[in-house]
Amino acid sequence: MDGEVGENSFEHGRLGTVRRWGRFLCGPWNPRFKDVLTWQLCKTVAMGQALSMLICGTAVTCQYLANAGVETPMLQSFLNYTLLLLTYTLVLAFRRGENNIVRILKTKWWKYLLMALTDVEANYTVVKAYQYTTLTSIQLLDCFVIPVLMVLSWIFLKTRYRPLHVIAVAVCLLGVGAMVGADLLAGRDQGSSSHVLLGDGLVLVSAALYAVSNVCQEYTVKNLSRVEFLGMMGLFGTLISGVQMAIFESKAVPVINWNLKICLLFVVYTVCMYGLYSFMPVVVKMTSATAVNLSLLTADLFSLFCGMFLFHYNFSGLYIVSFVVITLGFIMFNIVPTYTADQSYSNNDRAYNLASSAEVQQDGDIVVDLGQENQDRTGSSHKAHCNGFCSQK
Repeated sequence: MDGEVGENSFEHGRLGTVRRWGRFLCGPWNPRFKDVLTWQLCKTVAMGQALSMLICGTAVTCQYLANAGVETPMLQSFLNYTLLLLTYTLVLAFRRGENNIVRILKTKWWKYLLMALTDVEANYTVVKAYQYTTLTSIQLLDCFVIPVLMVLSWIFLKTRYRPLHVIAVAVCLLGVGAMVGADLLAGRDQGSSSHVLLGDGLVLVSAALYAVSNVCQEYTVKNLSRVEFLGMMGLFGTLISGVQMAIFESKAVPVINWNLKICLLFVVYTVCMYGLYSFMPVVVKMTSATAVNLSLLTADLFSLFCGMFLFHYNFSGLYIVSFVVITLGFIMFNIVPTYTADQSYSNNDRAYNLASSAEVQQDGDIVVDLGQENQDRTGSSHKAHCNGFCSQK
């Protein structure tokens, strides 16, 4: 009899330890396996990888253009922004009321000008970095965008992260390390090393600019409108990239040999970039800018897989390991939603339906009751229904 009591006490103690670790990593949520692998999560992962494939398309076409002697990053950006202008900006022009382009420009023109300037210069600085540093340095330092993005989201968007989110980011960066290691083993440490410090500095500047741009994008698409964001980016991005193209590429553009192959490469690049800019705000609104950037870490891997067939790159098993690790980290980041500083439960939390409650009876038995939790959420405070299990915010 005493043995059974001791065994039950041991089991309850072990279960209590697991729950305490679960609260530490995930907060007051206790997701079950069937609640984690939801259609929402699968859709998020699939859409994130679709964005990575679009970036892969831009990388492959850029490589073909570089092999053909065409190095005009501003012209390529100009074509993308022009396509955004001809679609989303025109939609704003035909709208009526407060969402009309005239009303938007009267009140917020300088904000969107700064956002477009940040985005254009982020694209330009990372392209310039390839002239001064190596591919390995760019792949590693470009990950700087994720911690900067998390800090900016914490400050300006009031986003709060669980310890599990930090662990997930670390797992993704570990996957990037495996990818860089595979590049070194395969002899793909390409790029110039004439001015390494300058090139590395440009990568860090680009990462910081991308973080600022992504935070602005997340705020705009979640609080205003995706069409408004893309329309203003098309308008001001076309102006800024057009001016820079006239200044820096006035000699490079006229000497391009405009044959059918080059024209098709420009078309494919522009379509991929247009799809990326149009599709990314949808995924950002579903998740967050940080989650999207974690999913984009696999873009280099897709480019490498394509390069094995198109450019005869050497294969390494570490590429597969890297892809699995980055995808695992992305899933870990999304299974527990973030929350804001002024709310106990975020909208994403309710969307994922990951919440469950646990009540402890006086005799030590644990009872899980989802229906009772729903009643507690509407009829009592968070402190009451958590019964000591949930950490107070």
